[in-house]
Amino acid sequence: MPNYDYECQKCGKRFEVFQSMNDAKLTDCPEPGCGGQVKRLLGTGGGLIFKGTGFYQTDYRSSSYQAGAKADGGSGKSEKKSDSAGPKSAE
Repeated sequence: MPNYDYECQKCGKRFEVFQSMNDAKLTDCPEPGCGGQVKRLLGTGGGLIFKGTGFYQTDYRSSSYQAGAKADGGSGKSEKKSDSAGPKSAE
């Protein structure tokens, strides 16, 4: 659900509201005693949020997982190099 920015046309108060996309636009200023009309402002869009693990090198992993990943990564790279070197020398 996005945040929407509004501005009161009467008192000039700017505020942000966390609303569903299906919710109706606000029309009245929430400031007590104002009662002015509000206008929804154009926003810059939402920020990109990565959830879960695996997006950063600094993710917390167990030492056994890290050791296994190094072992898999090292053997996979050497196999790829030997596979790519084999066909080149055969041609």
